Order: sequence, then C-alpha cells, then structure tokens
Amino acid sequence: MPGKENNGISTERCRIRTSAVTSVTSERYPFPPYDGGMDDLHGNQATWRFDGEKVLIRYRSGWRVAPLLKELGGCEVPLAAIASVDFTPKKGRRGSWDLRLRLRDHADPFAAVGAALSEKSLPFHLTGDASTELVAEYYADQLSFSVEATRDTGDPGPAERFAVGLVPPLPLHIRTSEGTAAFDGRTLLLAWSGDASSRKHKEQRREFPIEEIRRVEWAPGDGWNEGYLRVVTHGSSTAQPVKPSKDLHCLLTEDSARESARALLMAATVTAHLWAREEAVSARRGETAALEAGANALGAGGTPPSPQPLPADDVARGIYDRIRELGRLHEEGLLTDEEFRNKKAELLDRL
Repeated sequence: MPGKENNGISTERCRIRTSAVTSVTSERYPFPPYDGGMDDLHGNQATWRFDGEKVLIRYRSGWRVAPLLKELGGCEVPLAAIASVDFTPKKGRRGSWDLRLRLRDHADPFAAVGAALSEKSLPFHLTGDASTELVAEYYADQLSFSVEATRDTGDPGPAERFAVGLVPPLPLHIRTSEGTAAFDGRTLLLAWSGDASSRKHKEQRREFPIEEIRRVEWAPGDGWNEGYLRVVTHGSSTAQPVKPSKDLHCLLTEDSARESARALLMAATVTAHLWAREEAVSARRGETAALEAGANALGAGGTPPSPQPLPADDVARGIYDRIRELGRLHEEGLLTDEEFRNKKAELLDRL
C-alpha cells in the first residue's frame, strides 16, 4: 500500500515526483509533455528530467537562483557526455543532499572557463532538503546505472561534440557596462561604448575570427577590480598583459552578478565551439593522413586491402548522411562556405 513503511523507509517517499513543473518557465528549453515514462527531480536550483537518453535541466527563476543559471535557462545533457554521477547526503540538524554530474573531458565548457564559479552557480549541480533525500538518491542510482550501460555499448564519440549542445544557440549577444560582445560561430566581436577607456573608444570595435582564437578567459569582479571577458589569440604577446581597462582583447563587466554571468556564458559558448572546431579539424587531418598513406602504399607497389562492395542503396545513403553531417558542421561555423561547397560537390560526384 502507498505510504506503508518497509524497513523504516516509506515507499511513498521513494517514488520519483512526476507532477508537471509550474514554478519554472523557459521558452528556450520547454519540457516535453509528461508521458509517464520520464522522471522529474525537483531541487533548489532546477528541475531535472531523465528520459533514458539524456537529462533535461530547466533552471528556476527565483531570486535565490544564481544569475548564470537564470541566463542559461536550461540545457540537455546526453548520457554519453557524463563521466560519473555523485550523490552525497549531508548530515546535520536540517539535513540536505548534493547531486552532481561529472562530465567527460572537453564536454563541460563551464568548468573550463569558470574555475572561480561558486557551487550554487554550477550548471550540473543540484541540491535539496532532507525531505527529498531518498528520491534524489534513487534518481542518482538510476542515472549512474544508465551512464555505465551507455558506456558499455561502445564508443560514445568525441566529447567535444556534446559541449556545443550545452551552451546557448547562436548567434549569442551580450551587453555589459563597457560595451557588447557577439558571437556567430565564425567571429567574436567586441564593441566598446563611450564609457570605455579612450584607447578602446578610439578603436570602437575589434573582430576575432574563430581560427585566430586560442582561448577565451573569464574573471569575475571582486569588489576591488572589475571582471572581464578576454580573448587570447594565437598571436597574443606573452609579455606582461595590458590592464583589462586598456586591453583591446577585453570587455569589462562591472561588479554585477548578472553582467559577470553573461560574460561567463559568452566565454563558455566560444570555448565549446573552439573545441568542436578543433575536433573537426583533427578528424579531417586523420582522414587526409589515411588517404595519403593509401596513396603512398600504391606508389610503392603495395596493394591496399580490397573493400567489400556495398549495395548501391547503402553507398547513396552513406553519401547523403555525410552531406548532412557536413551541413551541420557548416551551420556551426566549423566549415567555411568554400570548404562546404567543395566537399559537397566531391561527394555528389560519387553518386
């Protein structure tokens, strides 16, 4: 019977809460209608829903929620992006619990740029009070089992591809007290207002193509110094850095949690797309190296292994799948217009 005690544990309390979420709204990350097959977990910062393949997170909008989470709105974390799930019950007079998703290397752009983030601002961290501890523990066990099962099914693919899905869609535009920053996947633009230093005001704006960016740094204000978003390029000097107020690679943020959160969101977004681009370039280099190795073997009189012929339908399907993948890379700014056209034409010639 519901609520009957079993070894001191109420079976009613062990049930995952599945009521519709009404306290949080998000147009960008709406939850699909509840169909009885998904589980909801309500915490202090967000509501998590697990559908068997991913964790859908929708952050709350209350005044106690960290500005970064409110700016982000929500995200979807595929199981293949998760390295581990940590659950910690916290003992004390009131009691509470702590649930964290640890993502794979190069899957979490927020951790890469947000070393100074407070715990309450961590996007993949959920806390709650003692009344929901058993629910949260069951949820964590369910997630851990699913993550391990996903890992055992085979290669989950490059972690970098998941990072792009955890940040806001492009184009992304933010405004601070000193100016604006905009990123469309190909170029990061910094533009300074009249309140910026004379050097920046004279320059007005600066563009950084993604291929020239090495990394993007974020630093929060500390009450004494302003925070900033800084672009580090491959040609950046290794000498003593210029003060952020005069640095043409910097956009300042005032001592405002909301401005700081927006700058961090931009830094994480650019970082995710940098990772994805580097992974795509590396994959293309690997393909080129394999082709060159085969050509060299033929030139030396070697005989490459004869592939088994594929049915015509399978060949065509593979080519169309490859073109769709190229289209996705092109939309994300990882391929130039010329690269996309040439590759597409090359694939179509094989039909």
